[in-house]
Amino acid sequence: MKLSSQIKPISYLKAHASELIRKLGEQQAPLIITQNGEAKVVIQDIKSYEQQQETMALLKILALGNRQIEEGKVLSVSTAIQTVRECRKHRQ
Repeated sequence: MKLSSQIKPISYLKAHASELIRKLGEQQAPLIITQNGEAKVVIQDIKSYEQQQETMALLKILALGNRQIEEGKVLSVSTAIQTVRECRKHRQ
């Protein structure tokens, strides 16, 4: 779907709100609302929004991991396993 077909003025939103909400759920494509010819708001269905939030969370985790690697805040696998084993011994 072309993005240009997903741009509507605020007056269209006011007049066709229920239709637009239904289409958003079916198409799962965001809708850009303009006011005075300028893009102001993006509307999207909840499923797409939740997927986007999950993607952003994963990207943040990856970025944090990369930063920790760059800073040398890493353990070798053998050291990590040994640390876990020692923690388990102390809990028992």
